[in-house]
Order: sequence, then structure tokens, then C-alpha cells
Amino acid sequence: MNLIVSAIGQGFLWGVLGLALYISFRIMNTTDMTVEGTFPLGAAIAVSLIVKGVNPLLASLAAFFGGALAGLVTSFLITKGKIPSLLAGILTMTGLYSVNLRILGKSNVSLLGQKTIFSAKIFRSLPQYFDSVFLGTIIMVVVTAIVIYILMTDFGQAFIANGDNPQMAKAMGIKPGVMTATGLMLSNGLVALCGAVVAQNNGYADISMGTGTIVIALASIIISEVLFRSLDLASRLFAVTLGSIIYRLLLLAVLQIGLSSDNLNLISAIVLAICMMLPQVEGKLHLKKTVVRSLKEA
Repeated sequence: MNLIVSAIGQGFLWGVLGLALYISFRIMNTTDMTVEGTFPLGAAIAVSLIVKGVNPLLASLAAFFGGALAGLVTSFLITKGKIPSLLAGILTMTGLYSVNLRILGKSNVSLLGQKTIFSAKIFRSLPQYFDSVFLGTIIMVVVTAIVIYILMTDFGQAFIANGDNPQMAKAMGIKPGVMTATGLMLSNGLVALCGAVVAQNNGYADISMGTGTIVIALASIIISEVLFRSLDLASRLFAVTLGSIIYRLLLLAVLQIGLSSDNLNLISAIVLAICMMLPQVEGKLHLKKTVVRSLKEA
């Protein structure tokens, strides 16, 4: 039971990562690899500040702005440098490795004995692992509600229109460069915030903790789209978190079979590949059933 609760809690905490990537991957139609650098960046900023005595909430907020700054760098490479988004993200991600190492001072920094956002009195009375579920739910609801509010404004609608059709948006007076910068700053800011929260939950920050994060985020998005269809944008954003929880439960089920946790990234990639192929398989099965039904009627 504790393992299930822990998986659900991790799903809530990592749901912010899926939400962040949904902004860049689905709404902006941009492949942004920066997330594998901004996730450990957020962790590094938050942990380094907490060790120096900064309030955990302020440290997490600083992590958000650090991630937003990294997103701004990527957007600059895309809009001003005319570098393809995929390559621009890889360049920023590569540079952030050295930045993260400089912030941490070493490859791994522990939070042992330090106060984190999980050290609040309200969490002490909760059963084991319920602190991540409780705080994760709050963060997920607040962040998702803020994103929905932004997207419902005139600026947000212009942002969505730019992602759907940049040429048409430009003809309507929308500035694509501004929208790209805003979207990548918001997306990477949320990724860094997720990194800060996850690091505090784990009790440490590691220079390599960003490896495979884009696969985790994509899995959350794809699973939510496969299982929950025909949703409006607001419902879709909440569904991404549900996809994150289901993904964590799937990983737990696979690990319970007896596979080693060393294969976690491989398992994640396989789960993502299966989820991405499901619509194609379902479409072929539906077509096959339709053909068989037509032949029988004939």
C-alpha cells in the first residue's frame, strides 16, 4: 500500500513537468530539449539556497526564475540566432550542465538536516508518503489553475493561435518572437520548479537527475491523450497529471515483476513507445473490423 501511495505522490509532483512540456510540445508545437537541463537547474538552485539558510519556498521560487531565464536563452537562439528549436534546446541543455555543476559546487548535494517545504508541521501528522500526495495535489491544482487562467486571457489566446499557425498569427499582428520567448520561459520555469520540489522530496540534488526527464514528461502527455480523449484545453491540462500518476503506477507494476531499477530509463522508453503506438494499433483494428463487417453485409 505504501508503494502505491508513494507512486501516486510522485505522479502529482512530476505532473508539473508534464504540464510544462505540454505547453511547449503541444501548444507551441516546439521540440524543447532544454528541459533536461532546467530540471536539474531548478534542483541545484533550490538545494544550494536551502543549504545556505534561505526559506524553501523562496528557494523554489528562485528555481522557477532560473528555469525561466534558461528558457529565455533558448528562445533567443531560436528567434534571433535562427537555430532550429531542437538544436537550440540541446545547446542550452549542454551549457546548463556546467552551470548546474558550478551552482552545486559538486556533483551531489544532500539536504540532510535541512528544512524543506516538506518539513512543515502539517505534514508531520500525515501517514508515510502522504506528504507528497498532499503537497503535490496543492501544487498541481494551483499551477494548473494559473496556466489555465493565463491561456484564457487575450494574450493566452494569441499564444495558442501562434502555436497553431505562426504565419496567420503574424498576419494578425501577433509577434511570434514574443510568444516563443514567453512560452519557453513559462515552460522551463515550471520544469525548474518541478526539479526544486522533487529534489526536496528526495532529499538531495544531483547533477545528472535531468537525464530522461523529457521521456517522463512525454509519457504523461501521451498516456493522458490515449486514455482521456475529446477534452477541452482546461480538462486536458488536468488530465496530464492523471497521466503522470498512471505512468508512475505502471512503472511500479513493472518493477514489482522483478526487473531492476537500473533499467528504469529503458522501461520508461518502452512504456512511452507502447503508449504512442496504441492509437495506430487501435485505428488498424477499427479499420479491420469495419472491413469485416462490410464483407459480411455484402
